[in-house]
Formats: sequence, structure tokens, C-alpha cells
Amino acid sequence: MQITISPSRPSTADTLVIALPKELPGSLAIAAGQTVLAGAKAARFAGDAGSTFETFAEEGGALLRIVLLGTGSGSDADLEKAGGALSAKLLTSGAKHAAVEFPVSVSAEGAARLALGAKLRSWRMDTYRTRLPEKSKPTLETVTLVTVDAGASDAWARRSALADGVALTRELVAEPANIIYPESFVERCRHLADLGIEITVLDEQQMADLGMGALLGVAQGSVRKPRILAMRWDGTGGAVKTPVVFVGKGVTFDTGGISIKPAAGMEDMKWDMGGAGAVAGTLKALAGRKAKAHVVGICGLVENMPDGNAQRPGDVVTSMSGQTIEVINTDAEGRLVLCDAITWAQKTYAPDVLIDLATLTGAMIISLGDQNGGLFSNDDGLADDLLSAGKTSGDPLWRFPMSDAYNKLIDSPIADIKNVGPRGAGSITAAQFIKRFVDEGVKWAHLDIAGMVWADKPGSTWDKGATGFGVRLLDQLVSDKFEG
Repeated sequence: MQITISPSRPSTADTLVIALPKELPGSLAIAAGQTVLAGAKAARFAGDAGSTFETFAEEGGALLRIVLLGTGSGSDADLEKAGGALSAKLLTSGAKHAAVEFPVSVSAEGAARLALGAKLRSWRMDTYRTRLPEKSKPTLETVTLVTVDAGASDAWARRSALADGVALTRELVAEPANIIYPESFVERCRHLADLGIEITVLDEQQMADLGMGALLGVAQGSVRKPRILAMRWDGTGGAVKTPVVFVGKGVTFDTGGISIKPAAGMEDMKWDMGGAGAVAGTLKALAGRKAKAHVVGICGLVENMPDGNAQRPGDVVTSMSGQTIEVINTDAEGRLVLCDAITWAQKTYAPDVLIDLATLTGAMIISLGDQNGGLFSNDDGLADDLLSAGKTSGDPLWRFPMSDAYNKLIDSPIADIKNVGPRGAGSITAAQFIKRFVDEGVKWAHLDIAGMVWADKPGSTWDKGATGFGVRLLDQLVSDKFEG
């Protein structure tokens, strides 16, 4: 779906969308305006964010679809919700071109936020649906914002890049595991080089030479070869030497390995690379809007399978950091991938700030459901910045405690550390594990987004399926704290 901006309603628009706040006007300057408004009030339309009222009227001898769209308080969140409702209402309605008018003045940023909501909610994956009923196929091709605000185009350009980043993440997460695996994940990201992103890929032999025994241990049961994908965006022209680094867990399919998962629901494990997907989408968003920041995104990509060469419970592996790990449970594989990816990131880029994202623990879903991502950090300032970015962006986080008291739960009698502790505090001990691989002086945060990357039902700005969680959060953080 295309978003355009025009100072007047295009003659090609077959649908007129009128964005109205909670305080409804006394009249509408359209054909049969008073009747439309009276009908809306009779149907209890009151301008609540995301509410709609649809009717038809004749204009210039042609039938015009009219949709009243509630924008609530006019806040950014309400405008995005309204935009999402617009797409949900019109995407498969038969309408092709919707023009959105704002009788009550909306800023350029506000109009862009509405467009962002519409663009995000319009995303869907029909690639493999060969028998989709005609009435279920998308028809809406264009949404035009009717505004004379000169800043609307610039405001939308930024939001458009963000939407493109979210779309890439959703695409990577939604694709089945026979389509997206470590090597093909890398290939799906090759186009980022066209935006000015520098791409580096490590293969299995290079990782072995570096001593990445933890990551390679996870990968050894699969015929799909592991990869490390690094993407560098420097929008500072070299002025900022030290990048902020994002590291994503990219387990493209997770059977659990020898500690195999129950069959019911295992198909969902195609999205166990949601952290890596968010990192790739974030880099696309930053490059797309030419962010004046120096950022590196790293994806640790493996497939966790249970063949005759698979890692066994009780195996001891040596990580790139030199620390040895007793693998108690092969289904606690994400932290094994992250620890080597984080070590390589620190040795290669020497960051002051490092943030990892991972669909790491089922315990996080038990704790927070699908309402917040979990936040763990060794630095209060960084944690506060992430919490603030989460509120602003709409990708919310909730902070969990960390302390040395939890470390004894993952001490191993045979190695330096074991990869799981007892059932209690499962998400915390996972974070404590990762923390042991963070260098002294590095400000670090771990985001456990297990409950956030996939939705079982539609939301205001996503359909059922991949949500793209994390892209907006990291883009906002970079905008707030790392752009010059």
C-alpha cells in the first residue's frame, strides 16, 4: 500500500476518510454532511481512537464511500491506532484509493503517525495462499493524506523508513523455516548494502577458528550451516568512532535439540529468530532515514536440530571468551548463541553500549504475557533510556532485577557455568548467564522479547502473526540518545 501526500483530495479517490477527534464538529463540509454526522451519532460514533462509521453518498454523480475515523485525543498513540483501524476497515473492502482529510488541524508529525499506523496494519503475508477468496484479497492501493502542512512529506519520509524496517522484520519472522534458515537469512539482508550498510558474514570455519564452541555446539545437529551476520551503518561520516551494538538471537528453527520440545505448537518455533529479525529491521530503518548515528547490528544464526551429531545434555563446550559451559538442557540454546556473538562483537567493535534481543525464555511469557518485553541491564541509565524509548515508540518494556545472588543458581560442578538453573527465576538466570560474557565497563541490556514477536490475534497496528517488535524501540533509542 502506497502513502501519498496532497494539498487537496485527488479526483481518483473512491473513498473519503474524515479524521475526527472526540469532540465532534457541528457539521461536515461534504455531500449530505449533516445526514452523515447525524447517522454517525445515531450509531454511537463518538470519535474514540480507532472507531469508524461507514456510509455512502452521491458526489458529482458518482457514489462516494465515506468513513468517519475516530482519532481520540489526537495523541500520537491515538493517531496510530486510528491509522491501523483505517487499514483494517478498508484493506479488503473493495476500496482502492482513500483520501484522509483532517477537519480539525493535525500537525505534520500527527498526520505521519496516522499514516504509519495505516502502513503497519496493512502488512500481511499471502505468499503461500494460492486459493485466497477474492473478497479476502487486499484492494486498497493508496492512502492520500490531504494536508497543506509543508512538513508532512519530511515527517512521513522518516516514518516510511521505519515502516520498511518493521516490514523486513515481519517478513523474516513470518517465513517458514524451510525458507528462512541461516544462509537464506543472510541473503534476505543483502539488499541492505544498497542503502549504504556494510555487511560482514562469518561462516562455520571462520567461527571455528575464532573458538565459538558455544554457538557451534547448537548448530552441529543441523544440516543448515550457521552464520554470523554483521551490519554496520555509519551515518556520521566517520565522526563517531565507537558504534552502539545490537545483537540478535537468530535461531531460525528450534526443535529444542535432544531436549526436544513437545510436538504441539512446535511450528511456532520458526519465530525463534525474532531478535535477529528485529536487529536487521532496525538497521534497515536507520539507513532508510539516514540516521546520523554509528550502529552495528549482529545476528547469530543457527538451526537447533536433534540428529545423530547433535549436542547432548551434559556436554561441555568452550565459548569464544574461554569460559566453559556445561550444557544441561539443549533447549536453552539461545544464550549459547548470544554469548559467542556478544564476545565477537566486543572484540571486533569495542562498543561502550551493547544491547541484545532474544526470544529467550518461556518464563518471560509466563511473567509478562504479550504486553511487555523483559528488560535486564547492568546500567540504570541505559535501562531508563530503554524504558523511555519503549513508552514513546509503543514497544513497551518492563525491568527485572539482577544480582550476584542469582549467579550461584547457574554455577556448574564441572565447568565454569551451566546453561540453565532451577525452574524459578528462569528469565533472570538466563540474563545472568549472558552477563558473564559482557566485558567490564560495557553498558549492557538484555531484552527478552519471547512474548512480543508473534501475536495470536490482531492488534491496532498488526494483523495476527509477526509484529515486528523491537524495531521501533531501537530506532527510538538511537534517535533519543545516539544521533548527533
